[in-house]
Amino acid sequence: MAYRNTITSFVIACGMCLASAGVFAGDPVPVKEVVTIGTGGVTGVYYPTGGAICRLVNKSRSEHGIRCATESTSGSVGNLEQMADKDISFGIAQSDWLYHAYNGSSKFTKAGPDQNLRVVFALHPEPFTVVARADSGIKTIDDIKGKKVNMGEAGTGQRGTLETLMKAKGWTAKDFALATELKASEQASALCAGEIDVMIYMVGHPNGAVKEATTSCDSVLVDVTGPVIDKVVSGNDYYQYETIPGGLYRGNETVTKSFGVESILVASVDTSEEVVFEVVKAVFENFDTFRKLHPAFASLEKEQMVQTGGAVPFHPGAMKYFKQAGLIK
Repeated sequence: MAYRNTITSFVIACGMCLASAGVFAGDPVPVKEVVTIGTGGVTGVYYPTGGAICRLVNKSRSEHGIRCATESTSGSVGNLEQMADKDISFGIAQSDWLYHAYNGSSKFTKAGPDQNLRVVFALHPEPFTVVARADSGIKTIDDIKGKKVNMGEAGTGQRGTLETLMKAKGWTAKDFALATELKASEQASALCAGEIDVMIYMVGHPNGAVKEATTSCDSVLVDVTGPVIDKVVSGNDYYQYETIPGGLYRGNETVTKSFGVESILVASVDTSEEVVFEVVKAVFENFDTFRKLHPAFASLEKEQMVQTGGAVPFHPGAMKYFKQAGLIK
């Protein structure tokens, strides 16, 4: 499996996210339905991604009567749990946790399969990113053992993927000198203050939190490679090899090798075909505008966004649009 370069980016201006509320005076069509997209923490890419989607949906609200809003959440796992509870209409989730939620595996074993989940479209890839203090002596992923590691909040994709990796390596939290549960927005400052040696993020690049860590103190991106990683990737269809290009962050001029997942917009079968169709239409028929709303979208192609490996089926509303647009047969 070939490594892929990924170019995603920083949190955009608050104005775009606020636009997700989408209040436009004088709309000739009254609001027929309000939909909410579960996103992630404000320092990640999911939050502005939801804002970008809602901005386009709300822009054409006079045509369909749908109002779109975003909700900041704990991330992938939390979004999937909220969708099962019918608290949100859409959620952005990493492909691995979507697979587990659909099949009732890993963290979703107790809850059981949620086969009401459906793919709307794929978004950007997300490498498993390890950032270490330059003075920590950490050169490889194995070197984090015995160090102060931020595992992340429960329910986040980064925490879940780290736990998957720890299980494959035979590690537990006791193998770290300290295992913290800081929010993504807190870990860069904690790293530079010496409170932790390692911050871990499952995220697109360049990213604001990683930039903060490498700008505020001497920090390095760590390769996540080796036989155990190869086994993890080959044994799970939702993982793929990824790279983080050199030159994106101060002091990190060479390519960093890792593995990762895709981010995916997800809906439920309970969300109507009409609503999903209009959401997809708003994004795909304003695609040039969409790609300009966040640097994470700059390299996206429509053809890439309608391919997710097939582990979870597409929503009928999305399929209807893709067929009408000639993106699939």
